[in-house]
Amino acid sequence: MIDRRAAQRRDNGVTKKLYVKTYGCQMNVYDSARMAEVLAAHGYAATGTPEDADLVILNTCHIREKAAEKVYSELGRLNRIKQARRMAGQAMMLAVGGCVGQAEGEELLRRAPFVDLVMGPQNYHRLPDLLRRAEARATVDTEFPSESKFDHLPEVGGGAAADHGVSAFLTIQEGCDRFCTFCVVPYTRGAEYSRPPEDVEREARRLIALGAREITLLGQNVNAYHGAGEGGEMSLAGLIHRLAELDGLKRLRYTTSHPRDLSADLIAAHGDVARLMPFLHLPVQSGSDRILKAMNRQHTADDYRRLIEKLRRARPDIALSSDFITGFPGETEAEFEATLALAREIDFAQAFSFKYSARPGTPAADSPDQLGDEIKSARLAALQTILARSQAAFNATMVGRTLEVLFERPGRHANQLLGRSAYGQWVHAEMPGDYRGRCADILITEAHTNSLAGQPALRHAAAEAQAAPGAFEERPPA
Repeated sequence: MIDRRAAQRRDNGVTKKLYVKTYGCQMNVYDSARMAEVLAAHGYAATGTPEDADLVILNTCHIREKAAEKVYSELGRLNRIKQARRMAGQAMMLAVGGCVGQAEGEELLRRAPFVDLVMGPQNYHRLPDLLRRAEARATVDTEFPSESKFDHLPEVGGGAAADHGVSAFLTIQEGCDRFCTFCVVPYTRGAEYSRPPEDVEREARRLIALGAREITLLGQNVNAYHGAGEGGEMSLAGLIHRLAELDGLKRLRYTTSHPRDLSADLIAAHGDVARLMPFLHLPVQSGSDRILKAMNRQHTADDYRRLIEKLRRARPDIALSSDFITGFPGETEAEFEATLALAREIDFAQAFSFKYSARPGTPAADSPDQLGDEIKSARLAALQTILARSQAAFNATMVGRTLEVLFERPGRHANQLLGRSAYGQWVHAEMPGDYRGRCADILITEAHTNSLAGQPALRHAAAEAQAAPGAFEERPPA
């Protein structure tokens, strides 16, 4: 129970300190910012360290076992801070949100009884009320509410300390109806829900007013978006066309997609909408049809190949990213080789790969054909070698090209800014500080594993002109 002095400070309107640690996907980043906004209206201001916090929230991910165990390890560290603050007469409330909270609920309190509040990702709009209840006794709220949380959240950016920045996330869809056999998302995030397009546009306009120039549309299965609005139901392609007309917005992206929901109009949008960036994350998971069926992915490897062909016809300069799982239950060496073959063939600009992790409650976790960690690790290393080679080759093709870069923040060195290319790579260059939030053409001079370096294209052209002035001199008439 929180002490009386801390409760009295809150009653007197004294600012309280909030520390949020975010795990996992971009949607959790978005959710953490919205939690800060909910609590800002109740006197909470962000702090950079848990030692200073009256309230600590872990916004968690449950996709893999290691991610969940990291949460418990962090909780042990935070409990020591909590006890030290208590000895100094300062209370600290400890809350666990996100997918670990949703999946484990009361079990989390059993393993970590010092936690004050456990909640699922659909309930953070009720945070102030939940915290009041948790002051009296430890509280768990993992029920899926009948109403959408988005209908009860404050206006984005409304008084929160969170900086949405030059690039911002905007959740437009939650949940998943695909039920891949390895995935906990349908159980932790619930059924698919799409926000009305009018609400999405309103939030996008607000983000632009706060300084966002690039918006990434988020969803667990974002291309299944089907928001019902004033003009009827709208697809993701329709929403992209609508948002691309907003003044002040330079770039649009979306993630994460399912191949089964990559519709013809969405593929066409990649060729038709200039503000939609030529980069798409499209998880395939495996190159084996039998494994894809066991995963309940509802597509084959050739289905995936045909989608890539259509995307490249619509937008020839598109770059692709993907997700892979190695060592799925029952995966044979030949089936793994099919995954390697697909990775070589598609030549991804970027990819994420993981060992299969059995998640409690998912069908694949009950398979009797679980593979040993040694096999999963060896396969992951082999796959990552191919993927790393593809990424390095893609980055190398950027050298000598001029890319438009949207600059976001200062780099590590003096007079350096860091921004992103249209393909999502970080690019650093010497630029005036007032270029933050602006685009510039950058001649790429170096390619690294995860970034590029360059210089302003105009500066390079001027240097060339100075080196060979005779080529640009005006000649007198003959």
